[in-house]
Amino acid sequence: MIKMIRAKLHGLKVTDSNLNYRGSITLDPLLCKQAGIYPLEYVYIWNKTNGERTSTYVIFGEPGSKCCVLNGASARRCQPGDEVIIGASEYVNSPEDICNVKPTVLLFDDQNNVAEVLKYDAYKDGNDDFQFQMVPAD
Repeated sequence: MIKMIRAKLHGLKVTDSNLNYRGSITLDPLLCKQAGIYPLEYVYIWNKTNGERTSTYVIFGEPGSKCCVLNGASARRCQPGDEVIIGASEYVNSPEDICNVKPTVLLFDDQNNVAEVLKYDAYKDGNDDFQFQMVPAD
């Protein structure tokens, strides 16, 4: 099994942190739907501001709120205003399956608006070597 990135929110700003909540990350369900991230799904969170890394599960907040709230222990690693990358993953059975995964990547501006939507594209060239490119989403 090979673990692959399946969906990514890149450059989202943390809007709040709540240490006394019982865990998780609260995200705008409209952003999750656009990227392909599901409620209760475990995600990785990489804090670009301070270098911290953590993982937790997703709960949905208010649709259209553009929220990114770190709850519970994760609130110690991310504070409001921090810029984070959130990644969801999946497993594939073999290297041949890599070319079938086309992750959606949302890139954000400073107000948590989607600034760009990309797809990651891994493919094999004429020599049967893997290649990679980022392409605009359809």
